[in-house]
Amino acid sequence: MDLGLSGKTALITGGSKGIGFGVAEAMMAEGVSVTIAARDPAVLDRAVERLDGHAKAVAIDLSASGSADELLAKAGCPDILVNNAGAIPGGDIEGVDEATWRTAWDLKVFGYINLCRAAYAQMKGKGGVIVNVTGLAADRTDFNYIAGTAGNASLNAFTKAFGSQSVEEGVRCLAVSPGATTTERLVGLMKGRAREEKGDENQWQSFLGGLPLGRAGEVQEVADVVTFLASPRASWVSGVVLNVDGGHGARGSSFR
Repeated sequence: MDLGLSGKTALITGGSKGIGFGVAEAMMAEGVSVTIAARDPAVLDRAVERLDGHAKAVAIDLSASGSADELLAKAGCPDILVNNAGAIPGGDIEGVDEATWRTAWDLKVFGYINLCRAAYAQMKGKGGVIVNVTGLAADRTDFNYIAGTAGNASLNAFTKAFGSQSVEEGVRCLAVSPGATTTERLVGLMKGRAREEKGDENQWQSFLGGLPLGRAGEVQEVADVVTFLASPRASWVSGVVLNVDGGHGARGSSFR
C-alpha cells in the first residue's frame, strides 16, 4: 500500500533510539525526509550513521522553556511531528519526590504540549499531523509507576481535546499508546531485574509471560502504526488514542 508520504517532512523527538528511531526508519522507507531530535549529540550522531546519513539531527533539551520554538526554528515546521521524547521514572507516591516528578514532566508532558502549541501555530491553515507517543500506563494505572500513569493519562486527554478541534484548521492530532515494547530501555530494565532476582540476565524474557503471546511488542510494530496514522490514508483520524499492545490494555491483571 502506498501511504502517500513520499516528499513529506517529519520531525521526530526522542528519535535517536527506541520507538522514535523505529519511526524514523519506517518513515524514511516511505520517502519521508526525517529530522530527529534528542539531547545527546553523540547518540544522535550514531543514530544518523545507522540511518545511512540520510536523516538530519538537532541536539536539544526539550524540557527547557523556549526549546519548542528553538527546535522548529532549527528544523523548520514539518508536515508531521512525532512527539516521543521522555521516559518517566518508576516509583510510588512516596518514592517519587517533587524534583524528580517535575523534571520528568518538564520533558515528556510539557515538552509534548509546548511542541504541539508551537507546531500548531505554524501548521494551521496549511495542514499537518501531530502524533503523540504516550504509554499504556494511562489506562492500566499503576501505583508503582504513578508519575508515568498520571503523565500519560494527561497527554491522552490533551490529545483528545486538542485533536477534536485542531482538525478544523487542517491539523490532525492523535496519540499512539504502546504497551511494553522491546526498546533498549525495556530490555535493559528486564535484564537488570533478571540479574537481581534470577542471577542470569538472559532470563529477562521470563518476566513477560503475562503479556499477550508471552512477549513484548516489537519497535517496528509500533512504528508502522505511527507511520500509517501520520499518512493521508488515515486522514479521518484525529482526537483519538490508539493502544498498540496486543490487547493487553483490555485484560484485567497488571504487568509488572
